[in-house]
Amino acid sequence: MEFIIKSFKEFTIHELYEILQLRSEIFVVEQDCVYQDIDFKDQKSLHVFSRKNNKIVSYTRIFKPGDYFKNASIGRVLVLASERKFGYGHDVMKAAINAIESHFKTNIITISAQEYLKKFYESHHFTQVGNGYLEDGIPHIEMIRR
Repeated sequence: MEFIIKSFKEFTIHELYEILQLRSEIFVVEQDCVYQDIDFKDQKSLHVFSRKNNKIVSYTRIFKPGDYFKNASIGRVLVLASERKFGYGHDVMKAAINAIESHFKTNIITISAQEYLKKFYESHHFTQVGNGYLEDGIPHIEMIRR
């Protein structure tokens, strides 16, 4: 699967609309979590996504060190529900890690992970640091990859 990396300014209006719709579909509707997804952090992140049959099927955004956490970070990881059986979550994480290493010249990455995905992130060499906490009513843990 080929991944596309774009800054906010490089998005077409259609790409931005499709990504915002997907994020709302997954993080607000599917997870039944009422929160404001549009957080004005998109403008300073790089966006990593893939397409299948001309439709975005996986997405995440990455931040350089200091823009979100002290370290580089990854957030809003998603895979279209109908495409989750193909392992695209692992693919988008690998692409995000590679993008951080090539664009930001670091391999130290911090994430705020939903607790139920701990094993998924551990498979990408993240380890939990500290205690869990609630973010938008959902249990989260801070994890780091060195």
